[in-house]
Amino acid sequence: MSRLELLVDRDGPLTRAAVLADGRLTDLHIDHAGRPSLLGAIMLGRVERIATGLNAAFVDLGNGLGNGLSGLLPAADVRRPVLDDDSPQSRPHRPGAKPAPIGALLRTGQPVLVQVKADAAGAKGPSLTMDITLPGRFLVHAPLGRDIAVSKRLGSGPERAALARRIEELATGAGWIVRAGAAQIPDELLAAESEALHLQWRAIRDDARAGSTPRLLHPGPDAPTRALIEQGAAAPAAILVDDQPPPGGIRIGDGPLLAGLRDWCGRHAPDLLPRLGAHTDARRLFDLRDLDFAIAGLLDVRVPLPLGGSLVIERTEALTVVDVNAGERGNPLEVNLDAAAEIARQLRLRNVGGIVVVDFVNMRSHGDAERVLAALSHAVESDPVQTQVYGMSKLGLVELTRARRGTPLAALLRP
Repeated sequence: MSRLELLVDRDGPLTRAAVLADGRLTDLHIDHAGRPSLLGAIMLGRVERIATGLNAAFVDLGNGLGNGLSGLLPAADVRRPVLDDDSPQSRPHRPGAKPAPIGALLRTGQPVLVQVKADAAGAKGPSLTMDITLPGRFLVHAPLGRDIAVSKRLGSGPERAALARRIEELATGAGWIVRAGAAQIPDELLAAESEALHLQWRAIRDDARAGSTPRLLHPGPDAPTRALIEQGAAAPAAILVDDQPPPGGIRIGDGPLLAGLRDWCGRHAPDLLPRLGAHTDARRLFDLRDLDFAIAGLLDVRVPLPLGGSLVIERTEALTVVDVNAGERGNPLEVNLDAAAEIARQLRLRNVGGIVVVDFVNMRSHGDAERVLAALSHAVESDPVQTQVYGMSKLGLVELTRARRGTPLAALLRP
């Protein structure tokens, strides 16, 4: 079992949260003060106009949120109301069914409680949903639902049903998605997290009913919190926060980064409080761990492989292309197996989304190709972002898709 650490610091406009496994960077979350992300934010918006051709509505989010662009709410993402039970949107869309016409669900000027599921990109505004979810380390609260859904990563055995019954008995409120790691978590931690998430939802709902539109009700999780949530049950052994005052400054007590994490852990993850501490060395934490060098390397087109060879990663307007180079090594299978693990790691660290095409080194047999596909599929299994690996063509090309979530690393780090 790898030893996990979470290291947090602030570097100019960047708030950075790096997860290390046995000293090697495996996950990176960054917030840019000048390019804020709305991913996961919950807002009280107002329907600006109905787009019949798109079967969607444009929603005014207010206050220049979403880069001043209206959010797009498809009919398939309209859910039952929490603001006005007499609203036309009280007719919910059933997943898998053809959505009703948007004009039958929403009307211009209507207030709607929405969550951002994808940030604005270029001339496109944020993508919205009314299927509100509040993520935790072990559970995800879906308060507009009534069911308990268990992660598919737990397989199809009796453990799934047993875990669902357990959560039904422990959880506060209805509508829960159970993450795979929850099976190993003590009852008291699961109950505490469910109560914290449900209280959070009630505060959001009550605020939405009390105020004006449009406005922000609840921001999405910041970089350090995202890192803890996405690690799930794999809790870091240590959480170090480099929250030192600027040169010449004096700080008494916790800085804002450490105070924010301490507050979040107190409400959502009390088991992590003893592992949370301040970095007190005069030298910067990321410097001591060579993380600045590692992060800068994530912008390089060429990536050396651990056992030789290299990857060339290039982004086009339509997709990301990864070329596997064998270097001086003579065994294509070994090179490709080496590359599979590093490709999964690079996609995750760079936050690459959309279509990805990988050009593996040509192999001698169909069996070798199957081994490489299996290795790549296994490598992306732990990615918290949904990633789907498809088959390999006769030319050795593999297609995969990775859901878009937040801003790609290259966009956050550009000058």
